[in-house]
Amino acid sequence: VQLQASGGGVVQAGGSLRLSCVASGRTFSYYHMGWFRQAPGKERDFVGAINWSGYSTYYVDDVKGRFTISRDNAKNTVYLQMNSLKPEDTAVYYCAYVRDVGPIPRVFDSWGQGTQVTVSS
Repeated sequence: VQLQASGGGVVQAGGSLRLSCVASGRTFSYYHMGWFRQAPGKERDFVGAINWSGYSTYYVDDVKGRFTISRDNAKNTVYLQMNSLKPEDTAVYYCAYVRDVGPIPRVFDSWGQGTQVTVSS
């Protein structure tokens, strides 16, 4: 199982970024996918998730209305569109296979490589 996130970078507050995560090792279209982030010195936090078909999503309150998760099952890729970025969004962002699309998702297995997002004020 491999998960490779990309698309991070440095952006000013109020800006936008689109992250991608390419997955392999499982039949991607069978699985729900989640996005998580880890800020320096903090635990990894859940950001949001999308169901296997792409028709259902869940977001934590901190990002609701600013972030959008989508997926392309033909490309084995899940996306995280981040708008109106704030300095507190600065973190390493990861995707993962998850068992649930809800407030406390269970992650299937090990984490892949994340991508750094830095939002300057």
